[in-house]
Amino acid sequence: MKLIYSMLTGVAALAMVAMPAQAETRVGVVNTVRLMEEAPQAKAAQSNIETEFAPREKELLALQNEIRSLEDKLSRDGAVMSEKQSGELERDILSKRRELKRTQDEFRDDLNIRKNEVLSTLQRQMYDATVSLAKEKQFDVILGQGVVYANDTVDITDQVLEKLKQEFKGGGK
Repeated sequence: MKLIYSMLTGVAALAMVAMPAQAETRVGVVNTVRLMEEAPQAKAAQSNIETEFAPREKELLALQNEIRSLEDKLSRDGAVMSEKQSGELERDILSKRRELKRTQDEFRDDLNIRKNEVLSTLQRQMYDATVSLAKEKQFDVILGQGVVYANDTVDITDQVLEKLKQEFKGGGK
């Protein structure tokens, strides 16, 4: 019995020695919301969108002011105008309100489409920077959305942000 026990113990010891030592898994966490707020690519994209849509926004404001001016004229001078004149002014106001609503809807739709295009590009850049950094630093797993808590030692957001800044300076907008 002692011999069998000794043999089993020996086999178990050999099996343990023969097993490869498992390397420690390296895990990193990225705060994507913070990247979207602080990455220079995101700031540049926001600025570009504002510049792109500023002329249309000015047109909307001008149309709103024109409508307000016509409404003021109607309320101020409506009592002394002929029925024909006040009717024409009311139709003009109604027509401009419709035009304003249509123009605002188009503006909102175009702005949303453009923001979604830019967001898609930014997400791709952030993903690529994160994967590149993970490979450089030999991380096994990078977590993003849905992390409830992460110790500062595994949070690599600053490193990814720095990589995005370097890419931005290098012209990789």
